[in-house]
Amino acid sequence: MRKPELLWLCIFTSALCLAASPVVESDIEATDAARIIQFALQPSSLQTNLRNLTDEIGGRVPGTPAMQRAIDWGVQAFKAAGADSVHTEEFVIPNSWAEGATEMTVSATGTQLPKVEFHVRCVSVAWAPALASVKHVPVIDVGKGSPAEFAKAGDISGKIVLIHSTVLKTWDDLFAEYAIAPPVITAAVHGKAKAVAFIATREHDILYRHTNSAEGEIDRIPQVLVAREDGERIGRLLASGHPVWADLSIPNQIAGPIKTANVIAEIKGSEKPDEFVILGAHLDSWELGTGALDNGCNAALVVDALRTIKASGLRPRRSIRFILFSGEEEGLLGSRAYAVAHRPELDNAGGVIIYDSGIGKTTGFADGGRKDVLETAHRLIAPLHQFGVTELKTDMEWGTDHFDFMLEGVPTFVADQDESNYLENYHAVSDTYDKVDFAQLKKHVAEAAEFSFALANLPEKIGPRFTRAQIENSLHETDSEEMLKASGLWDAWQGGRLGRQK
Repeated sequence: MRKPELLWLCIFTSALCLAASPVVESDIEATDAARIIQFALQPSSLQTNLRNLTDEIGGRVPGTPAMQRAIDWGVQAFKAAGADSVHTEEFVIPNSWAEGATEMTVSATGTQLPKVEFHVRCVSVAWAPALASVKHVPVIDVGKGSPAEFAKAGDISGKIVLIHSTVLKTWDDLFAEYAIAPPVITAAVHGKAKAVAFIATREHDILYRHTNSAEGEIDRIPQVLVAREDGERIGRLLASGHPVWADLSIPNQIAGPIKTANVIAEIKGSEKPDEFVILGAHLDSWELGTGALDNGCNAALVVDALRTIKASGLRPRRSIRFILFSGEEEGLLGSRAYAVAHRPELDNAGGVIIYDSGIGKTTGFADGGRKDVLETAHRLIAPLHQFGVTELKTDMEWGTDHFDFMLEGVPTFVADQDESNYLENYHAVSDTYDKVDFAQLKKHVAEAAEFSFALANLPEKIGPRFTRAQIENSLHETDSEEMLKASGLWDAWQGGRLGRQK
């Protein structure tokens, strides 16, 4: 049996050895992550903030009083969350746009058919031109609008072309809806059609708002989105051999350039304050609903992530910029304006994280084609495995506010999320506060706060800013050239109007 004094000597020696052992960076990361997640899941003003934004301000189209109130909301919410600084940065959208009282009535006749007439539930496609009231215009069915279907339809001059759709079920269905529209519009313009009537991809008379404008410009031809049930009824009448005519009025209100603004808050870095990480979401929305899932819940998330990090008492090595972008729905205009305005300092950017898919469970992140950041990123999201966040994909995506940063060579991370109730309510009259699962949203706050803090607190940035040649190589490796072409941005990239210059 050991003598007591030898036992104490062993204990003392062991303590000295432990004290002298180096602190492992991954241990610090794990401790910080646990603390941030703990504070993220605590009660906060998250629900009140979102209720103020959606129920009280409502839909938020740039250039409207509601959008300006939302910008003011963002400033005040960030200040209340404890930001070191808050400011706004203005930019210009080429045109203002608002829908008037869109009206459509159709009638059909035939030798064996009494006259049929009914009102069509429809809305104008956003940033499409107005159409003065026209009467008794022929409607022609061109299926899903393929070149072969347009050719089969024959002369479409002066007619309204009816475009069929698939019921929206998956993310791929949604991307297909966007991809199909530009060539349809081109064919309709070339054929001198009067207007395009897209049949809604949602059932149960749900109407929603899209735009086929790429950069806030007014589109080339008047367009309406018609309720699925009404559109299919028109299609059946035409298929049964009955001519169909429409009375149509699209009195959109269109004017010149308008100013709107991004809202930027910051937690200043302790060691490298000039380097920064961005956590962002878009603040604007379409106005048929109140923009709760797209994207009010994530605007509120960004605010709550700032609150979380401040409440934890931790300060990252780099600064974190929390940005609420405007003009996303009109073509990612706010994030593009920010990326271009801050291009001289993007070499200091340590990463951009974006949330823009409602409250479906986060499964991982798409990293913008950056194989070089995968190992470190996997380590940083390890504390999020408890929420089911496990996957990192080297996808280069389009459609949300990481896009211009990605094409500027900055490492980007877009949250990949389950569909949940997002797609059926996307841009729709039904996108309202009651659709938000706050227990799940709180988990997203924890994910966003932990990941953005961890990125900002790395000893060195997760990866360098890519050169234009490296970005082009990523586009090729990930087969993303077609993504740029489908989004109508390939010529802008090829011509140097988009993305990093060298």
